[in-house]
Amino acid sequence: MAEISASMVKELREKSGAGMMDCKKALNETNGDMDAALEFLKKNGQAKAVKKASRIAAEGICCIATEGDNKAAVVEVNSETDFVAKNEKFQNFVKEVADQALQSDAKDIESFMAEPWKADSSKTVNDVQVEMIATIGEKLNIRRFEKVSTDNGCVATYVHGGGRIGVIVVGETATVNDDVKDALKNVALQVASMNPQYVSREDISADEMKKIEEITLDSALNDPATLPKPILQKLLDKAVNEKLWNEDDLKAYEAEKNNKFLFNFLSDAAKATLAQLAMDDKANISADKIFSGLVQGRISKQIKESTLLEQVYVKAEDGKQNVGAYLKSVQADLKIAKIVRFETGEGMEKKNEDFAAEVAKQMNG
Repeated sequence: MAEISASMVKELREKSGAGMMDCKKALNETNGDMDAALEFLKKNGQAKAVKKASRIAAEGICCIATEGDNKAAVVEVNSETDFVAKNEKFQNFVKEVADQALQSDAKDIESFMAEPWKADSSKTVNDVQVEMIATIGEKLNIRRFEKVSTDNGCVATYVHGGGRIGVIVVGETATVNDDVKDALKNVALQVASMNPQYVSREDISADEMKKIEEITLDSALNDPATLPKPILQKLLDKAVNEKLWNEDDLKAYEAEKNNKFLFNFLSDAAKATLAQLAMDDKANISADKIFSGLVQGRISKQIKESTLLEQVYVKAEDGKQNVGAYLKSVQADLKIAKIVRFETGEGMEKKNEDFAAEVAKQMNG
């Protein structure tokens, strides 16, 4: 058995990035053979990655890489804990992933993970992720990436909250100057803050608009307190006359029927009954012009809140100017061609852990 020196462990640590004890173990297992020890660490890292595969990794950071003024890529890389997300080694790894994405021609995450790592073509992106899992000691996941470029303008980027949110805005214009760049940077801040789902209402497909209309209609019917008074009164009369409520609700209605805060005196069951009556009479209520106007008003408000160009510009001095008007005030032909917004962990199930209980569990175990 070869004697394993401190300098050998140090050399292996520098080559692999693995922990000191893991390096010492690898050298012991391979009788001091440096190349074999590296292979051992790689295989051991793969084994650890498999063991960690079922864990939830919903923390992490987003990172953006740029090239000039017209090319950018954003990535989201997840970790299990916020502690690791703040780790310098992890953050450097994510920066390298963003650089990789900027130069990549991959169209999806699967092909991205399979492509050669730019810094060492003998490894794939997935290989490097596996090695980093072994080094960091918890599950990591390169979740997604998006790359954008333009030949007719420039891109602006913004990273918020230490990597919690990453935004890219693609602007198109015949003339790119400092005012345009500043405006696009402001729009990137807007996107980070207000999270628009579309650039303009023209981006909403017919199917999406139909879904918005259906959801808004059903939402209005299921909130009887906000229905126009003539419609609501018909529902109330039906519930009372047909005794669809219990005695307590019937008494409460008789006592408070002229009170504008009537719904504060009705039970949840009584309100649910009114909502069901409204849904049962959906066709007739929908034909009512007053109700239709109410629904269309809510749809219009929702679209204004979810489309970038119609949102009130967050820096508007009058508190009214929308983003579209702001862009025109900067440069008449300035348009937003695309927005990309990544928020770490969005749409993922996060594990809520009771740290004290976890410690107690380990001590008892």
